[in-house]
This record gives sequence, structure tokens and C-alpha cells, in this order.
Amino acid sequence: MRIKDFGINEIFDSRGNSTIEVGIAVGNGLAFYSSLPAGKSRGSEEAAVLPFAAASSAANRKRLGAITNRDFKTQRSFDEFLIALDGTKNKRKLGGNVMLGLSMSFARGLAAEKREEVWEFLQEEFFGASGGAAVWEPVIFSNLVNGGEHAANNLDIQEYMVLAGTKGGVKSAVKKLIAFYGALGERLSSLKRAANIAVGDEGGYSLDFKNNLEPLAILADLIREKKFSGSFRLGMDAAANGFFSDGKYRFDGKTVTTGNLAAIYERYFKKIPALYSIEDPFAERDVSGFSLLSETLQDKIVVGDDLTVTNRELIGKYAGEGIIGGVIVKPNQAGTVTEAAEALREARDRGIKAIVSHRSGETDDVFIIHLAKAARAYGVKIGAPVRERIFKFNELLRIV
Repeated sequence: MRIKDFGINEIFDSRGNSTIEVGIAVGNGLAFYSSLPAGKSRGSEEAAVLPFAAASSAANRKRLGAITNRDFKTQRSFDEFLIALDGTKNKRKLGGNVMLGLSMSFARGLAAEKREEVWEFLQEEFFGASGGAAVWEPVIFSNLVNGGEHAANNLDIQEYMVLAGTKGGVKSAVKKLIAFYGALGERLSSLKRAANIAVGDEGGYSLDFKNNLEPLAILADLIREKKFSGSFRLGMDAAANGFFSDGKYRFDGKTVTTGNLAAIYERYFKKIPALYSIEDPFAERDVSGFSLLSETLQDKIVVGDDLTVTNRELIGKYAGEGIIGGVIVKPNQAGTVTEAAEALREARDRGIKAIVSHRSGETDDVFIIHLAKAARAYGVKIGAPVRERIFKFNELLRIV
């Protein structure tokens, strides 16, 4: 496919912050667009994000002009050209967000040229005929209580998620999640004696709690009450980078060591049988903490995000060492579709669970749902089933 032109426009994400939309023009007057999300809680090794002024500067447009009037036959060939054109480890020259926007738009264009859905095209190029499984029944990771950097409350843990299975059908699971979200709002209003409850960046409820355990207890009780135990489990994203400093953690108002924090998490899992996964329980360089927790949580999953930053080599290393049983894949951590696909393949080859994820500052772009289906990912992490997040839920309903 030959690219005739490209464009970079300023748009705004779900927090009202500036982000970019990237488009490419191909033959026959066709154009394809992609919009880029933004993460507030970021791993230090993520691809660089350029602000709109730098992304669209004359110098950057001149550099990017090298993609025009060239013919690229595959997604990989296009992405490898971008990577070579940038030439830096973290994509700081062209901008990881710019590169991903071009990469996603190219995938959309090539899929259209082949008269296929985006997920079909990605599946064929990166994952084989069936993506590794004939039927896709993803677990939906839905963040219903927000804390940490995503909310103005007293919770250290950033996300309290319901993990909704879809073996009974995606539509049924989404309807249950929506009903549960409403019921949770009513329960919190009653318990906290608050008529109106604020929500955080991802649509989950945001209010003060007694401690970091209380939201899990409330969620577990409501799951039992609504008789959803057969299809709902619980997960947490601690995002521990946010409460780590000088080698220790500030948790529930106390300063604790790695060992202390591991013991706290273990107690949470014992008290809340529905709790199944924990993401980034320790800071990204506290590998000993991940190892310690993985040894004790044999039937649960410890998930890497800031630890692994959608990097194939890091996923292979930490999965190979047995310190993670799951991994978050965020395309904008990597900077191209090919690198995100390689991360998903590595997770599959290593036998760990891959969860394709949104970011806290989102747009209406639904590309990640297609990537997840192409790879037959274990799960999709897409926030609460409301507001701007609902676009991804609806796309999941459409293509599964």
C-alpha cells in the first residue's frame, strides 16, 4: 500500500487533555485515522509521547515525509521502516504516539485494501489462521472503583476491577456489568451516606474508604448478593510505582517494606476468595517483590505492566523466570502495532495470560479490541461500562 500523505491533528482525551489524531491518505481518495490515548501512571521504559506542538512541528513533518510515495506490503515492513527512521530506543525523535498513530492507521488501510476487518488482517499477519484458538471468550477487566493517581481519594491501590467471564456470551456479560455498576453505586451511596459519588478517570467510583481492603470486601459481598459468583471475579491494579519511594512503600498510612507489602497482599487474597489477579503489586524495579508474591499465589495471577511495558524481551525474561503469570499489553507503551503483536505472541508462547488494555486518558478509538481478538488475548481491560469507555464495550459486542 502506498501512502500519499499524512496528517497530525490535535484532539482531546477523556480527561480533556491534548492528544493527537493521526491520519494517512492512500490511493482512490481514501484516508484512515487513529486517535491516541494517554496514560497518567506510566512505566519509565514506555515509548516517548510528544506533545502536539512537537509532534506536528515542521521538523517532525519533514522527517516523517520519508513514508510518503513508498509502497509497503505488510504491517511489519511499515513499522520496521518507522523504527529505523526514528532510530532511538524510546522513540523520542518521531514520538511513540505519532508512530503508533501512523501504524494503526496503516493497519486500517491495509485491512480495507484486503476487504477484511482489522482483526482479521492482524490475525493473518501476526497470529496464524485462528490466532491460537477457534473461539474467543475474553475476560473483561472492568475498573469499578478508582484510586491512586486516577482519583482524588485516599486509596493507594489504583484500580479495583470486576473480572467478567464471557462464556455465557459477551452481551450477557456486559449487561451484568452494567447492572452491577449501577448496584454498586447505590450500595456505596448507602454505606457512605452520600447522595452523589464522584468518579475517577476510568469511570469507576471515587470516594474515601476505611482502608485499601474495604472496596474489595464491598465488591465481594455484592457479587455474592447478586449471585454473580459463577461469572465474576475480582482483580486489583496496585500501580505500586505511585506509592513507592526510597526503597519502601507508603500504604494505608504506614511505611512498609517489600516483605511487609507482600504479606498484606497475601492476607487480602485469603480474606477475599473472589480475588484472582493483582497487577503491578510492586514498583517496576522491585523484581524481588514480584518473585516473592508469585511463589505464594500459585492459583492466582501476578500481572506485569510497568514491569514489562509491552516489551517482548522483558515479557520473555520475567515469564521465563516465573515471576509473572499475566501481562498487560498497551500498544502505546511500545509505539507500533508490530511490537504490540510481538508482545502478545511472546506471552502466548510463554504460556502466560495476556490482557490488552486501554489507558486512563482515552478516546473513542477501538483498535485495541481488534488487536485483542486477533491474538485471542485472555482478557481486555477497558474500564467501567459507561461514558467514553462504552465505545470499546460496543465494539467488543460487534466483533465477537
